Amino acid sequence: MENHFVEALKHNDEQIIKELYDNYRNSFLGFSKKYNIAKADSLDIYQEAFLAMRKHAISGKLLEVNSSFKTYLFGIGKHLIYKKLKEYASKRSYEQVLHKVESDYEEIVIESPDKLTKEQELLRHYFKQLGNSCQQMLTLSFYRGLTNEEIATLEGYENEAVVRSQKSRCLKTLKNLIKNPPK
Repeated sequence: MENHFVEALKHNDEQIIKELYDNYRNSFLGFSKKYNIAKADSLDIYQEAFLAMRKHAISGKLLEVNSSFKTYLFGIGKHLIYKKLKEYASKRSYEQVLHKVESDYEEIVIESPDKLTKEQELLRHYFKQLGNSCQQMLTLSFYRGLTNEEIATLEGYENEAVVRSQKSRCLKTLKNLIKNPPK
């Protein structure tokens, strides 16, 4: 790696850093086009990759690198592009599933002649006070009956352990709201 670039990043040489940033920006945007990434996302990814380069320079990781500055920067960018494509895929599949469900089935409305029990009313009231992510998590899990693995795939979580942890926190919050209502 070009040692003077590493030193500039390490010691915050603003002039060289600005030149580096500007010199590789358009090349990176051209490179990212072949992955069908939105331009705004490409710009974010480039900035994130450049910041990662700076962190690596400060930590000394770049001293051991044998590739050029551009190759290493684009390598980080490519990893971030793949991460973004994975996000796109999970959102797209959820939207496709949702659209298919909405278009293939007519809505079923069940009207119960009985009133909700006191416990059901409490649950409904405090469920609405949870954040959107907790409502979504608990709905997918308990109402739609999806497994933790299915939720991880659908919502783009890293793995099912993250879903399990998030679901546990959401349930704990709901239980605390019901047991100790805010005054």
